[in-house]
Amino acid sequence: MKKTADNPLPGDLRLDMYRSAVKAMREGQYSVDFPVGNLDETGQLGVELQGLADHLEWQFAPARKLQEISDTVSGGLTLDDVLDRVFDSFQTIIPYNRIGCALLTEDGRSLRASWARADFEELRLVTGFTASMANSSLNQIIATGQPRILNDLEDHLARHPGSHSTQLMVSEGIRSSLTCPLVSKGKPVGFLFFSSTERFTYQGIHQGVYLRIASQLSSLIEKGRLYQELVELNARLLATQAELQELATRDALTGIYNRRGILERLSAAFARARREGGQLALILVDVDHFKKINDCFGHSTGDAVLKEIANRLGSHLRQYNHLGRLGGEEFLIVMGDVECTQGTCIAERLRKEIGALPVEHDGRSIAVTISAGVVQAADCTSIKSGEALVAIADDAMYEAKRLGRNRVSCRVLGCEPD
Repeated sequence: MKKTADNPLPGDLRLDMYRSAVKAMREGQYSVDFPVGNLDETGQLGVELQGLADHLEWQFAPARKLQEISDTVSGGLTLDDVLDRVFDSFQTIIPYNRIGCALLTEDGRSLRASWARADFEELRLVTGFTASMANSSLNQIIATGQPRILNDLEDHLARHPGSHSTQLMVSEGIRSSLTCPLVSKGKPVGFLFFSSTERFTYQGIHQGVYLRIASQLSSLIEKGRLYQELVELNARLLATQAELQELATRDALTGIYNRRGILERLSAAFARARREGGQLALILVDVDHFKKINDCFGHSTGDAVLKEIANRLGSHLRQYNHLGRLGGEEFLIVMGDVECTQGTCIAERLRKEIGALPVEHDGRSIAVTISAGVVQAADCTSIKSGEALVAIADDAMYEAKRLGRNRVSCRVLGCEPD
């Protein structure tokens, strides 16, 4: 705290305090106090030193704040992160109620609002707003490299009524703006807009502050933009990869899991059952006399039958059960743990649903039935693999066919069926 003549300090004590403050300034700490005391020679020295400290603090504060942001950007901040940090830390350097950032397209013909934040709620000029750079007054800012001050936006709008962006800004309550060019490696990349709800907020001093940090800030914003594009591109690639993975596990005809997909679900369910001591049940379904359907009515009708059976099976299963086409006219259902002991009952219900109505195709009604083999395992620890369970279900299914088809046969491993 500074001392005045009403509260004097001895000269020697002031000199000791001055030396400590000057040492702090040499280390880059400019926000220091030089107690004046009496306005003798020592006090006058304190006044001059305080003026120097205040000037250096004003001079280097923007660069220091920018360095703080730069240190974190190297860790991989997106454009939104960089600009959020600017908004949170630049208030003491350049006044504003709102900051917006707009970036030029690659060909420089259009400008797109990429980020905006304000200390009020209703933003109308938001991300995605696009304007042509043809005949735009912003071109003059790029040409000169100088920030532009508009201290009465209502008057500017009256003189340029066709400026949609100005209309939106005025409707938000903005009355003055400082438009700053962003130039990275000699190439214009966009603009940073500092805006205030008060008229006549910006002066030449604010232009000077921005120009001192323009190069570094432009570089940070450009790096943030590129990093954000990489993040978004990576997200799109991951989404595309997931879609391709999903397509690779789907049967093209029926839309349900194909052999690879259903066996992957079986493998995961089997591993979980072994790990957690849970139960597992499978239903293997085969369409009765499917070859005769193909021979009598053609393969297009056979395909229609398979699609309809897949639809009926899927519509009568719970979401946590998995249905796949194992191959040809065979379907495999992997049951959830909670329904393990209900496998035979569920298979019977499905058999009845399939046989209840004929399949309609090309004006024909085709009666269809299924045979099903069920395996219910209360303990999977002694079973080698999920495929071993499929083999057991397959044996049960062939038993159902030998017994006359259109029926269900079950194998129970370590538990009793309901």
